[in-house]
Amino acid sequence: MELKGEAKLLKILIGSKDVVNDTPLYEVIVYAARKYGIAGATVIHGLLSYGANSMENELYPMKLSDEKPVIIEMIDSAEKIDGFIHIIQNYFNNAKYGGIITISNVDVLVYKKHKKPTNI
Repeated sequence: MELKGEAKLLKILIGSKDVVNDTPLYEVIVYAARKYGIAGATVIHGLLSYGANSMENELYPMKLSDEKPVIIEMIDSAEKIDGFIHIIQNYFNNAKYGGIITISNVDVLVYKKHKKPTNI
């Protein structure tokens, strides 16, 4: 696969407790991305976060979330990312908790596979 120049960065921010059929939502999304043929995906586990629920909590306005943030990032062509969004929206909408999905324009400078080791 060749990926160079203009592309899209899909970023999904969710909570570590989000699940779909007892499987973590981040796993469901990454496996779906691989099956769909997205060039690559990375899951980043954060330490601390707050979001829409914390901002709306009138009793504890400064309360931080008790779950850990998870960021899923993937980069591919605009066509691939746009098509994949329709696939993951159902997973995202069926998850128990909230989150956010963003898309940004990026310039891919290098997309290279590991070199296969040569037999000695």
